[in-house]
Amino acid sequence: MTRDLHLVRHGEATKDESRLTARGRKQAEALAERLRGTGFAAVHHGPLPRATETASIIAEVLRVPCRVEAAADDYVPHFVPDHDEFFDQFPESERTRGPALAHEAETRFARPGDGPVLVVTHSFLISWLVRDALDAPPERWLTLNHDNAALTVIRYTTGESPRLIRFNDSGHLSSL
Repeated sequence: MTRDLHLVRHGEATKDESRLTARGRKQAEALAERLRGTGFAAVHHGPLPRATETASIIAEVLRVPCRVEAAADDYVPHFVPDHDEFFDQFPESERTRGPALAHEAETRFARPGDGPVLVVTHSFLISWLVRDALDAPPERWLTLNHDNAALTVIRYTTGESPRLIRFNDSGHLSSL
């Protein structure tokens, strides 16, 4: 069994992160066109408005349902010693529930299965799953960044190590 996990960071959001900007909506539309014909059964997404709006735009183009997933939320997946100042800037709720949600995301999405899966999420989770696919040390997630509406694809095949197929690919955004 093989599953290609398509990970997308939400489109550009307003400063208060309450919705997408006009550019963010265009980013989501461009990404949706790129993903057309991929064969997703649904668009899984985190519950925050910027991920929900991005997912809705993509789902409308692909004509598939949206599914809210707590595991695709915005959170700190792993604490790294000696980085307290960095972690202190994030809400307590993102820090305390993060490791359990990261484990849930790994269990739910990062495994072999039938057909491709699309998850609209946030940079931290994408970085965490890429780090895992590369078999890098846990603290490595902090150095992996992901652009708005960029695409990362990780392939999970039974009996094989995960393979990073595409990372932070934003070619579909070049005309914006």
